[in-house]
Amino acid sequence: MTYEEILKSAQGQMGPFCKACPVCNGIACKNRIPGPGAKGTGSVFIRNYQKWQEICVNLDTIGDHAPADPTFSLFGKQFSLPVFAAPVGAMQLHYGDKYDDLAYNQILVSACAENGIAAFTGDGTNPVVFESAANVIGQNGGVGIPTVKPWDPKTLDDRLKLAKKANPLAIAMDIDAAGLPFLKNLNPPAGRKTVEELREIIHMTQKPFLLKGIMTVKGAKKALEAGASGIVVSNHGGRVLDGCPATAEVLPQIADAVGSKVTILVDGGIRSGLDVFKALALGADGVLIGRPFVTMVYGGGKEGVKTYVEKLRAELCDTMELCGAHTLQEIDRSMIFKAV
Repeated sequence: MTYEEILKSAQGQMGPFCKACPVCNGIACKNRIPGPGAKGTGSVFIRNYQKWQEICVNLDTIGDHAPADPTFSLFGKQFSLPVFAAPVGAMQLHYGDKYDDLAYNQILVSACAENGIAAFTGDGTNPVVFESAANVIGQNGGVGIPTVKPWDPKTLDDRLKLAKKANPLAIAMDIDAAGLPFLKNLNPPAGRKTVEELREIIHMTQKPFLLKGIMTVKGAKKALEAGASGIVVSNHGGRVLDGCPATAEVLPQIADAVGSKVTILVDGGIRSGLDVFKALALGADGVLIGRPFVTMVYGGGKEGVKTYVEKLRAELCDTMELCGAHTLQEIDRSMIFKAV
């Protein structure tokens, strides 16, 4: 199946809100929650996408003929691309009845592993969701990153034990999920964590640990102080706080502040290999992509994931070659242009 055929197949299969648009830019679904949209006005989802489009790349074709090499290493594991599938949960609530979280992760994790990348998996109020995701990662040789919510200490302890049993590449926490309604007013308390609490959690995992949901230099420095091996610059797709800046807007200053000390990933509105190039030029080491992988699974299953990964690879390599970067390490800010 072609990418266009997969999009067409997904249309009508993703619940009443997601339209499987040719470009997933947040306009058609906007503030539909439940659904794939963003909180409040829905503007943060749209802004995430739009800010990548405002960045141009600098064409430079004078140089040697060496092919582009998009391979990427994270925590000692080699990947074919600096791209990961982002954690997505509550599939039936947001995307209709075709797949529940268990079935979605079963397809996504194995398809990503087979195509040289890895998937972050999500979490939810039902503990079976996290347990099954960890099991799937274990069945795929640990190629995946289970992502836990900022629960109370007892729940965190139980889920991190499940995660460690799968022997994953790393473990993550989407700390920005503190803004999700189902985490508020829980007893014992869930949500925000102090640096000291995070330090204890990270020490307990004995694994590389990523904190997802960093949007400021101050937050990045606190993540580093807590002992995180990596951060994900993310506003949770605009789903937890309206009025946030786009991730592309805050990434450069965060990369300048902590880029030499910690792995930096970024998500939010990244849709193409060209967008991946722009993110790396701004200082990221790699990216997460969420909603388009959902569309690919709903429209084509494992074949949909394969087609999308191949599309991203072709676009990234084409951009690298035409901007004069042979490796990911050669991509820098001199290769992008942003109008004042």
